Amino acid sequence: MNILPIPMLDGGYVLFLIYEMIVGKPFPEKIQTVLQNFGLLFILGLLLFTNGLDVAKSDWFNSLIHFFQNLF
Repeated sequence: MNILPIPMLDGGYVLFLIYEMIVGKPFPEKIQTVLQNFGLLFILGLLLFTNGLDVAKSDWFNSLIHFFQNLF
């Protein structure tokens, strides 16, 4: 999982190093920071999405939804 080419993970760092090896100069710091921020947002969004799906499939959540539907 860590070797995926997402900028926040190790695979993203490897991509920056490969770019440096090919071009001969480091990746621009400003762009690298922006890409790492997007990578972090992607990872956090994926975490929230998958955990949200797990909660939505749980029995206690379905019974809570059923309880509130019966109130109205």
